[in-house]
Amino acid sequence: QLMTFPKQTKWRKGLFTADQKLNGQTSIYTRQNANGARSGYECPEERDYYPYWHPTDWIDIAVFAHNETMCQYYQEESFNVKTKGECLQYYSYKPDGFRHDSAYNNKIDCEKNRGYWISFSNYLEESPKHQTEQECKAANSSQLRLIWAIPYRSEDIDNLKMTGNKVESLKRCLVALDPPECTKAPYTRSNHLGNARDVVPIRYTWVIPHFPSGNVQRCVLRIRYNISTGDYPPFNTFSDENNNPNNGVISPVQNNPQVKVGHVQLPLQLAINTAQFGRTFQDRSHLFKLLPRPKGVTDYDVIYNLNVRGKRGNIVQTYPAVEYDFIPKRLNITSASLLHIQWTGSNTNPKNYAGQGTAGTDRNNMVEMADPSVNYPVTSEKTLTMFTNAEIVWSSDDETKTKQDLILSMASSGYYNSMSLCRASPKKTALNVLLNNAPASYRGMLL
Repeated sequence: QLMTFPKQTKWRKGLFTADQKLNGQTSIYTRQNANGARSGYECPEERDYYPYWHPTDWIDIAVFAHNETMCQYYQEESFNVKTKGECLQYYSYKPDGFRHDSAYNNKIDCEKNRGYWISFSNYLEESPKHQTEQECKAANSSQLRLIWAIPYRSEDIDNLKMTGNKVESLKRCLVALDPPECTKAPYTRSNHLGNARDVVPIRYTWVIPHFPSGNVQRCVLRIRYNISTGDYPPFNTFSDENNNPNNGVISPVQNNPQVKVGHVQLPLQLAINTAQFGRTFQDRSHLFKLLPRPKGVTDYDVIYNLNVRGKRGNIVQTYPAVEYDFIPKRLNITSASLLHIQWTGSNTNPKNYAGQGTAGTDRNNMVEMADPSVNYPVTSEKTLTMFTNAEIVWSSDDETKTKQDLILSMASSGYYNSMSLCRASPKKTALNVLLNNAPASYRGMLL
């Protein structure tokens, strides 16, 4: 679905493309991607425009707006809360199975060509115990918002079954989503992906949603960022201003335009590529899982996540990332709060950059420091105080039980998890001093 939909579905022709000549008429062609180049499984049209007008697999978490007055629009148009239409057509050889793509991007053309224009809803998860609309509506409450609607997940398209060709038969009871949070974008210098005004990373604290089922959730996180220009009004510039000299239409921006400056009309050329004027970028994470809370931790307990960012190398080599660093850098919590310490390294870092250790790896650990200005860790057990008052609520290894186990596990990135087992296993290969044989990732502990 993620590949075939944009290759088959017609692009939205009302969009501003400046003086770019798109080499096709489907959703893989945009002003920023005129040649239809492929990047993974993304749909270029969906990547470049937000809010998108068709259903997508993404759930919106937050929007950082340059202009806060646009927040209401972003929230109301988000697929989290607004249904989006897609044309479904049966396979010619499989009359009870829907195709993963259709050329038609609107209701009229879809139905003219024997398709079904389906208004899909986004959702957190299904609530299968409520099988009817009446049961679903009766169970709806302020604590658990439920809707009776047609669920959208692209991988399930060919499994949708209509009873008697009735679209209503596709509806299910769904856990509803909130609109995305929308705030003013934090200030940084132009074209900078680093720290904000308070000298800490630009960041957003995501409150993980509650999944009533308690099931493990498999997730991918995406961050999109748009570099805009004020040379034309982006919200009010459409295809009627696309460059068309034969009809007397000149695009408000053009590739490498020449301008005349000053009293003498000095000619200068601007280095402008209209495919990048404004421009959307995106980054996607690897797959990660959201796990049910361990026994003894209630839905009302607040859990903070302490992780690691960056990669092996010096400041120049790692840019635009950073050298290894904990995130968040500053964290103020109460004694009643819970702290989940974990991190992800890798064995596939493509560069053999500075930092010692085996080429192509990223390794992390946590040891106590007496002061931020020193580089040597605290080595005397008598002066180790960081975990003195910590209580182990959950550990990724059941053998980690004592404060000494905790210190050992953090320092070795989980290679050793128990003082007693460490002493009782003389045949275990010793930990490499550069953590080369330590696990790349560490599921950690809840304290």
